[in-house]
Amino acid sequence: MPDNSPDKAARPITLFTGQWADLPFEEVCRLASGWGYEGLEIACWGDHFEVDKALADDTYIPAKLETLAEYGLKVWAISNHLVGQAVCDIPDERHQAILPERIWGDGEAEGVRTRAAEEIKDTARAAAKLGVDTVIGFTGSSIWHTVAMFPPTPEAMVERGYADFADRWNPILDVFDEVGVRFAHEVHPSEIAYDYWTTVRTLEAIGHRPAFGLNFDPSHFVWQELDVVGFLFDFRDRIYHVDCKDTKVRTGDGRRGRMASHLPWGDLRRGWDFISTGRGDVPWEDVFRALNAIGYEGPISVEWEDAGMDRLQGAPEALQFVRALNAMEPPTASFDAAFAKDD
Repeated sequence: MPDNSPDKAARPITLFTGQWADLPFEEVCRLASGWGYEGLEIACWGDHFEVDKALADDTYIPAKLETLAEYGLKVWAISNHLVGQAVCDIPDERHQAILPERIWGDGEAEGVRTRAAEEIKDTARAAAKLGVDTVIGFTGSSIWHTVAMFPPTPEAMVERGYADFADRWNPILDVFDEVGVRFAHEVHPSEIAYDYWTTVRTLEAIGHRPAFGLNFDPSHFVWQELDVVGFLFDFRDRIYHVDCKDTKVRTGDGRRGRMASHLPWGDLRRGWDFISTGRGDVPWEDVFRALNAIGYEGPISVEWEDAGMDRLQGAPEALQFVRALNAMEPPTASFDAAFAKDD
């Protein structure tokens, strides 16, 4: 099994491959290595990491590790957002477009949810076989469509949504516990936990099980006007992984709103958009100071998304931006110690 323990003196910087899954895995390894990334957060789609093959073929994972080693890369986490989304969602043609055919099947809703749940269990097993202890992803939500609270949403309906989440995810988390892997939920609109208070409620719904933690991605917080540093401090014991993605907010002209008007990514009529890390409104220095303060020692993963910029420019630029902040270590002595008189 590979030694993927993060160096406590320097958190490794990885590249999330989800937005690169149109390229062969080896090509992404070549690019990331050439830019100076230390590893990959590997997506479970494209040919990057196929859960069914990882469990069925004993040569599959050694071949992946061999490719990583050839390019001087390591892996600390894998991500299965697309299948995780279907566990609690009400599936429709959007899900069919992102799910493997073996998960979608005939499209019957409960069948899709059941197969998705089994695949997330298998993802934990595959992660353990790969030698990593964290799976990142989404949960889906049966109540996200009620977020506008009209027609009026009774509290009992919301309660059923959290109960549905717990009923579907507790058996999944049992498997995570069995194999010694943690799930890091990305707090994100359209999920059961999408802001501060829904995160509180989500953790309560599953009894604060250690197997369920958080993937911290502040890009989803900025346009909701959430306190990113406060979130880190309040959920410090649940921050299992960190993604660096940025957001630019462009509201204020009376036309562009935070709900984004059903406009596509990159459309300048939107009230906000994802943007290359370091070019948006995330207070990154505050974020890294907070990560130091809470003692986070895991990977820092660049999740590159920007509809107005070429990724071959953005990914290496983002690495340099993140690397400079990641190198900022807590002081070994207080600056005001120099003012004290000698005894």
